Amino acid sequence: MQELLLGVDVGTTATKAVLVDNTGHIISQGRAEYPTKYLQAGWVEQDPNDWWKSFCAAVAIAKSGAPNAKISGIAISSQAPTFIAVDASGEPVRNALIWMDRRAQLEADELAKSFPNISQITGNRADPYYVAAKIKWFIKNEPDNYRKTKFFLQIPGFLNYKLTGNFGIDSAHASLLQLRSADNLNWADDVMKFVGVSEDKFPKIGQASEITGEVTKGNQSGIDAGTPVYFGTVDGCSAAVETGVIDPGVVAEMTGTSTVLIMPTDGNNFNDAFVAIEHAIAGRQLRLGAMVASGASVAWLQQSVLKEHTSIEELTNQAKTVSPGSEGLIFLPYMMGERSPIWHTNARGVFFGLSLTTTPAMMFRAVLEGTAFALAHNVEIAKKSGIKIEEIRSIGGGSKSELWNQIKADVLGMPIAILKDSSGAAVGDAYLAGIGSGVFTDIRSTLASTVVIENRYQPDSKAHAYYQERYARYRSLYESVRQEFDQSAASAEYKINK
Repeated sequence: MQELLLGVDVGTTATKAVLVDNTGHIISQGRAEYPTKYLQAGWVEQDPNDWWKSFCAAVAIAKSGAPNAKISGIAISSQAPTFIAVDASGEPVRNALIWMDRRAQLEADELAKSFPNISQITGNRADPYYVAAKIKWFIKNEPDNYRKTKFFLQIPGFLNYKLTGNFGIDSAHASLLQLRSADNLNWADDVMKFVGVSEDKFPKIGQASEITGEVTKGNQSGIDAGTPVYFGTVDGCSAAVETGVIDPGVVAEMTGTSTVLIMPTDGNNFNDAFVAIEHAIAGRQLRLGAMVASGASVAWLQQSVLKEHTSIEELTNQAKTVSPGSEGLIFLPYMMGERSPIWHTNARGVFFGLSLTTTPAMMFRAVLEGTAFALAHNVEIAKKSGIKIEEIRSIGGGSKSELWNQIKADVLGMPIAILKDSSGAAVGDAYLAGIGSGVFTDIRSTLASTVVIENRYQPDSKAHAYYQERYARYRSLYESVRQEFDQSAASAEYKINK
């Protein structure tokens, strides 16, 4: 019976499971989607029970591709961070607030005012992206639910509980609570007191490859009882390892609903890749960029504006005929506010330069260019802070678009590398289970055989020079309307007095 490692990544729209052998190669995989609830601008929720259903479904599909195999270890990663409140029996007391949810802006502002040096205390600026502001909002607005809450969890911890019956939180997710010290070794007591929460509301913190428990008997997942389950980590950690991005110079772009840049900065020779990646996450040195609406902008354009078009392929083919610059059209991709580098909750998507000659193809290309400009903005900030960037390795759904990859290369003026047979963070999770179980004693040699670059999109020098002007206009456009976003937000919703 072949023993395989199971890696599972819970993304923003779907769960992906992969089974990997002891050489690091994928044997089979499965995928299952779940819904997202967009309640109003900036309010975005998911039902944790949907994650569990999709986990079971994705695992079942992956297992069907290797029916005679035995799973020897499991690790899970996920979108991050997420606000999940559960009672003593592990049941959610309400829907989860995912990373995209921005309703706690007021609470984030209060944190920033009370702790002007909060980035030095916790390693993160005050922002509703992090969990601290969301917890403060929860305590203030839903006190009854707060009284029911036993623990605040993250997605891997929630699913690990469903598998093992043990509560826990992995170190990388703990660093994104904004309730830990900047080195992620202790609780930030003053910040916790201000938020109104104590450390007993959080379960045991463990390292990614540390065992959290074993699968219990009669578990709905269909995984054999006694199978080891490891704490897991943030999706970016696992995605970086799957791409072989461990050392400075090469950056991973994880692009799907949103885009995240993972930038190693520590030059030490870490044999255990996950130690290096998690160290960088905890120190806030690595996970810098986040375009909230990269893939989401593309999907929105197709579904809401260009309904007569039935496929992204059709739109892409038409956009290839449009010259760089989209005939003067500029798109700001801030569809749900924005994180790095502008950190602006009220920012919204903007098409600038529309005319009676604007075509759907121009709009589509402008979306691709706008998200590439947002990527360039993050790269610019990173380079100014001393981070070395020579190549970007792109994974995820967005990396399947040849046109998008070429636009990114031309905008950035650097190669965009695409991996052969990339399956994303779930593969890194399987490696993590292998590290925990001792199957992989030298992850670098494993990566040397599994990371294969299929294509490198090289920048066109003429297009890059032209895009520098359009990028300047993109940056200027945001600055011109930045204050208007905030002033307009107050009257964005029409309310009828009763």
